[in-house]
Amino acid sequence: MGSETVMVDQVPFAPEITVTKPLSLLGYGVTDIEIHFLQIKYNAIGIYMEKEIIQHLADWKGKKGSELAEDDVFFDAVVSAPVEKYFRIVVIKEIKGSQYGVQLESAVRDRLAAIDKYEEEEEEALEKVTEFFQKKYFKKDSLITFHFPAASRTAEISFATEGKEEAKVKVENPNVAEMIQKWYLGGTRSVSPTTVKSLADNLGTMLAQ
Repeated sequence: MGSETVMVDQVPFAPEITVTKPLSLLGYGVTDIEIHFLQIKYNAIGIYMEKEIIQHLADWKGKKGSELAEDDVFFDAVVSAPVEKYFRIVVIKEIKGSQYGVQLESAVRDRLAAIDKYEEEEEEALEKVTEFFQKKYFKKDSLITFHFPAASRTAEISFATEGKEEAKVKVENPNVAEMIQKWYLGGTRSVSPTTVKSLADNLGTMLAQ
């Protein structure tokens, strides 16, 4: 979390990026799966946020990163904090975009259904996201980004791969946008435990200052 580029499985992440304002790299990790004791890594993840997020997490001052990583209420507060967030996902292992889209769709749908918020509007918004990924091919080093503005509960998703123009889709439904955040930042239910641990450690350090 200093001023140097962070390497995540040979994928570089800058310590700071600017979307509408400077955002700091506060968490990073991978999504992976273990098959017959072999770890297969799919994506490298960088989570960028405004450092001001600390002001919205004062209740957890003095908690260690190891405690925060297990605290889903803490991560709910991270997700709902009205600060700009930007997720940068870099492909390590090639897959079809449709596979990624289906994973995202089922995770978001299950989370919304569990709290009785999966209605027609959510279904339509989620379908739009799934369709966006349907015909894409995730070559190695392809880039998926999720931008969550501070002022509105929406999301913009982009996909860029070598030789193709960048494609974008907007998620206007606040419930779907929130659950996309929670797919990566869902505490103990996150798709990437390594990212959650890194974010908890870094936010714990910042809260201790």
